[in-house]
Amino acid sequence: MYYTRQRLEEIEDQTLAPYAVRSRNSKGRAYLDREPECRTAFQRDRDRILHTTAFRRLEYKTQVFIYYEGDYYRTRLTHTLEVAQIGRSIARALGLNEDLVEAICLAHDLGHPPFGHAGEAALARLMKDHGGFDHNKQSLRIVTELEQRYPEFPGLNLTWEVREGIVKHETEYDVADASAYNPELRGNLETQVSNVADELAYTAHDLDDGLRSGMITPPMLSGITLWETLTAAIHWQGPELAEMDRHRLIRELIGLEVTDLITTTYERIKDSGVKSPLDVQRLPYNLVGFSEEMHRRNRELKDFLYRNMYRHHRVMRMQVKAERIISDLFHAYRKEPSMLPEHIQKIIPLRGLERTLCDYIAGMTDRYATEEHQKLFNPLVKP
Repeated sequence: MYYTRQRLEEIEDQTLAPYAVRSRNSKGRAYLDREPECRTAFQRDRDRILHTTAFRRLEYKTQVFIYYEGDYYRTRLTHTLEVAQIGRSIARALGLNEDLVEAICLAHDLGHPPFGHAGEAALARLMKDHGGFDHNKQSLRIVTELEQRYPEFPGLNLTWEVREGIVKHETEYDVADASAYNPELRGNLETQVSNVADELAYTAHDLDDGLRSGMITPPMLSGITLWETLTAAIHWQGPELAEMDRHRLIRELIGLEVTDLITTTYERIKDSGVKSPLDVQRLPYNLVGFSEEMHRRNRELKDFLYRNMYRHHRVMRMQVKAERIISDLFHAYRKEPSMLPEHIQKIIPLRGLERTLCDYIAGMTDRYATEEHQKLFNPLVKP
């Protein structure tokens, strides 16, 4: 059977919940763009995001551990893929548009600079008097302007709904600025799912990477409610944590949280009485979220990770190095723009010097930024 776009849209109408976003009801794209014959608008958006240069670069951008610390730790790319998988699972269970959730999840970190949040903090400081820097806004710039792949228009020409989902991306560490995308309305359910899937994913895999690295040990987690629940569920009594047991614990954690999120959100949806995506967006509160008990347990685990992993001396030393690398590059290029590649120099009259430098540095991978720093400041390395 051949499934045309029209048939796929009919399947959405038949299978999605009434409060889910339909691709046929999209507000459309910024530029005239003929839709494909056998993909919905959101499926096409997902595919365009996957083929970007910015997406491929995520492989060598820091999540917590920098690339040379080991091949087994999460990178910004593997984190993004895990977020997309969790997001799709939640969306499927709630009758939401999986393709829209996946597209938002895959794009949500495109604008992250090298070295994770340390890199973002450095660029935000450097750009304070030049329009600022925020990775959510940078993700939108990438898909609307910086990726040059089509002669007919700048960026990827994504649908309104995916762009809105990118700018309304919010977690504990990210605050949205959706001034150009109906700021009086909150994100639809697909956007809310993408946001919570992000938090769920990084909490689980940061715990996993922390245990793998040895920065976190099982005795340190003693008394943490979620940890006690997980170890009891798999009947682990220690003292040594084998690799298989670690996998089982993280799998149990994700399953426990996803189940709580789905059941709690479904009850909130029923109680709210929403009948359409617009009903959802007009509410004064988010519908997607954990139960009060799971929220409390998550808070306890997050506080533990902040104290014992994100503030660990190994992580803090790398953050100091990262800020130094990015600051040095920015000031060096600003002082002598002729050191920039020619194709970057040509952009300066269009965007301004500081914004051009910011876009260039934000697009670097950890490895490229480190190597570029060596070329500029180490006299023994060839430029």
